[in-house]
Amino acid sequence: MKSIKRYQFCMAVITASSMMTDAATAAGSSEPGLPQLDISTWPSQLFWLVVLFGVGYLVMAKIVTPRIGMVLEERRQTLDLDLAKARTASEDAAKIREKYESDLEKARNEASEFARNAAAEAAKMAEEADAKTAKKLADKAAKAEAKLVDAKNAALTKLTEVAATAAVEAVATVAGIKTTASAAGKTAAAIDARTRKQEAK
Repeated sequence: MKSIKRYQFCMAVITASSMMTDAATAAGSSEPGLPQLDISTWPSQLFWLVVLFGVGYLVMAKIVTPRIGMVLEERRQTLDLDLAKARTASEDAAKIREKYESDLEKARNEASEFARNAAAEAAKMAEEADAKTAKKLADKAAKAEAKLVDAKNAALTKLTEVAATAAVEAVATVAGIKTTASAAGKTAAAIDARTRKQEAK
């Protein structure tokens, strides 16, 4: 405000001086020299100086200065409004960024949880598949072993019968002693059982 009042005062002085100079020039242009130095015109010059100074001051105070103040106030309000909008936009941007980071962290956690669940499910399915495969292999191995035992027993039975028949023929040929196949089978079975016991030990 002080700079505005100072500006008003300066403008009023300049305006009054120029108007007083024009009036004095118009009034005393007939005599040579400067009319401002003529003592007889000083009272009128002082009068018009005061009048013009007052008029200039009123014009500056009532018309020019209020308009300048209005313009400055409008500019200040505009700047304040723009600053308020900028602060609001900055706060909104910060909130949006915070929400974005929160959503991103949530998505990362969900993805990690989904990956862990998928890995656990895959491991469980693999274990179940391995268990089924192992069970199938065990069943097949048990069946094959049973078939092998049956085949071994059948082969041993036939071998016993063949051995008994061969023993009967050998005894009859060598010693001339006749025996039956059942007796030879019993003897061969006893020898086979004794052999198995010895193998078991």
